[in-house]
Amino acid sequence: MDILEELSAARRTDARENEKRMPFQALEKRIASLPPTRDFRAAFVPGRVNVIAEVKKASPSEGVIREDFDPEAIVRAYDANGAAALSILCEPHRFLGSEEYLRRARGLTELPLLYKDFLTTEYQLLAARAAGADACLLIAATLDDRALSRLLRFAGSISLAALVETHTADEIRRALDAGAEIVGVNCRDLRTFRTDPAITAELVAQLPATVLKIAESGIRNRADIARLREAGADGFLIGTALMRAENPGEKLKEIMQ
Repeated sequence: MDILEELSAARRTDARENEKRMPFQALEKRIASLPPTRDFRAAFVPGRVNVIAEVKKASPSEGVIREDFDPEAIVRAYDANGAAALSILCEPHRFLGSEEYLRRARGLTELPLLYKDFLTTEYQLLAARAAGADACLLIAATLDDRALSRLLRFAGSISLAALVETHTADEIRRALDAGAEIVGVNCRDLRTFRTDPAITAELVAQLPATVLKIAESGIRNRADIARLREAGADGFLIGTALMRAENPGEKLKEIMQ
């Protein structure tokens, strides 16, 4: 079993256990009373360096990235230093994330929040919306064509924007055929967690102007931003470079300049 399937399977197991305590219909009732989601797509302003700044303690490939992990302080720092949106790692097993981090972030910032996890079922999307997410991540490699189309429709029905993550030209084709309006290109192969930064610019350049184009992973500095902007990226999801910095907010400001 590769890492991607391991994580996806573990999160499906978690969701089945959660559904015993909080049934599908109960979650539906809960989200019916929630305020409207924040407009994730509108956060990406043409001509600006639009960064989705990530709150992440660890990863399968690197272990613990930030020992002094204070998610609330990190959210405030990103908010104060120009992030367009925030990505909150909610996967608990290998990334040491939590939905609780997203719930707290909801009360600390007006920025749109991306629920970052390995989501393959409608129940998981409901849980993301109930936790306070404005957008969710759908990884093309974990979903066949029918499932990707179904989850995109379901996300729209509960007012969740969906960032569809791709790693190959074929996954881009599948995402577009499924109706994705926000497409991410990740230079990291999530089956092995190896990175190839050259992939991102090459594939971003293939995306049509009608979709919001997000470059993901391997972005460390202003030179990387410049190269990806030239390829056509509208936004940049940055995690490790910020989490390794002594001051994540200052690092964000430096990258955006």
